[in-house]
Amino acid sequence: MSIDEIKMLDITERIMLVEEIWDSIAKEQDSLSLSDYEKKILDERLTSLEKNPTNLVSWNEIKNRVRG
Repeated sequence: MSIDEIKMLDITERIMLVEEIWDSIAKEQDSLSLSDYEKKILDERLTSLEKNPTNLVSWNEIKNRVRG
């Protein structure tokens, strides 16, 4: 199915298609793996969070900063 064919579907059909795609990805999630670089970055971020648990920014704060 091409993108143009997908765009011709009504919204309900597109949502159902997205759900089917998401479910198929979820079934195969064990085959996904992180690169060594990604693991390193996540470990660094987790360590930083553990050292500074109050050094967080809420989603609303981020949106406000972006919107100016």
